[in-house]
Amino acid sequence: MAYDFDLFVIGGGSGGIATSRRAASHGARVAVAENDRLGGTCVNRGCVPKKLMVYASHFPKYAEESKGYGWDPGESQFDWNTMITAVNNEVKRLNAIYQRMVDNAEVKVYRHRARLLDAHTIEVGDEKVTAERILIAVGGEPVKPDIPGIEHAITSDGMFELKEQPKRMVILGGGYIGCEFACIMNGLGTEVTVVIRKDQILNGFDGDLRNELHEAMQKQGIRIFNNAEIVGIAKTGDPMKGGVKVTINDGEEQEIVADAVSLAATGRRPKLENLGLENTQVETDKGAIATDKYSQTAEPSIYAIGDCTDRINLTPVAIDEGRALADTLYGGQDRTTSYENVPSAIFTTPEAATVGITEEEAIETYGEDDIHVFRSRFRPMYYTLPNKDEKTLMKLIVQISTDKVLGAHMVGDAAAEIIQGVAIALKMGATKADFDATVGIHPSSAEEFVTMR
Repeated sequence: MAYDFDLFVIGGGSGGIATSRRAASHGARVAVAENDRLGGTCVNRGCVPKKLMVYASHFPKYAEESKGYGWDPGESQFDWNTMITAVNNEVKRLNAIYQRMVDNAEVKVYRHRARLLDAHTIEVGDEKVTAERILIAVGGEPVKPDIPGIEHAITSDGMFELKEQPKRMVILGGGYIGCEFACIMNGLGTEVTVVIRKDQILNGFDGDLRNELHEAMQKQGIRIFNNAEIVGIAKTGDPMKGGVKVTINDGEEQEIVADAVSLAATGRRPKLENLGLENTQVETDKGAIATDKYSQTAEPSIYAIGDCTDRINLTPVAIDEGRALADTLYGGQDRTTSYENVPSAIFTTPEAATVGITEEEAIETYGEDDIHVFRSRFRPMYYTLPNKDEKTLMKLIVQISTDKVLGAHMVGDAAAEIIQGVAIALKMGATKADFDATVGIHPSSAEEFVTMR
């Protein structure tokens, strides 16, 4: 049968675009359907604009610390509109770059929502097109919990659309997105309250990393209510006193007032609604598309990558999955994505980053007697002249029987930049002896990873 395309990609995010360009470079006829801006969550409502806001939030801290080095920063004033306009203009610039990339790759772009009609047919706008293979790369979307009055809350996506900076903000949820926005808004001068259901932020991360960051956020003035249930959200009816009232219960019921906004940061889910999966043999598992190691679904002609599969929800992972798929299908290679030792970062203040397994996972897998944990907690040199009690935590988890480094975790300045290099070592199977044999760069915080004994 003659198809309109060799590959039809549903979703123009980072993973979908990476797949389409790589497949086209191998000679495949490729199309992409995207009814929103190209670039997906990362470019438009996630990694990129959020990281720019992180940078903005650090300047008051830098100004205060500069006094210890003899600077007089003087009076300064922050303008929310200037910052958010600049952030959104950068997003628009990146959207244009994505458009040029697909145009240069001769990938056809349909600016419509796509829906599966069968294993080889896609309804896109008013058209029906066919493809030998179909890739689903629709990503995920924020989840609003079922709480009375949740319609008065915005999701993380809405942060980039705020016209004014709220003076007070309540953040529901202690995952990495909630923690990042808590630190951003706190750094910009907003009074921030975080409400979490568990006893600590960042469920699933290493225990020491969670402790360190939890305490650091509280030390900065971020109020955290733990073991708390959100009872409801309501308008106050008096914007002068705060526009939104959040009722929580952490053993006793109390009200928190915020300025017309309450951020719901309570997780994400695969964006599968109205996709037409019921017209195919594609299977789901806990709300995500099930695939094999080659990203193939139960329908042989349909594949899926990225957050809609809910494996590791990181942009670089989706990109690698997509490129591996294109190389396998059209490039004469046999490639799969490895999910072992994938590094990640939390762009809080202080920053946190991690690669490999946690101490808790190591003990559960190998037993406490076969695990040696190396920790170092210190004040970096940068903070001595400002005389600030800021700490950096570094941690290595080592298997005693093999001397292999199983995990590396850090909380502190430039954690992401440092852990990226450490991740290479773990990917290559480095041992603690390899770390010990490496000469450190002095004076630096990073040298601590090769001097811990």
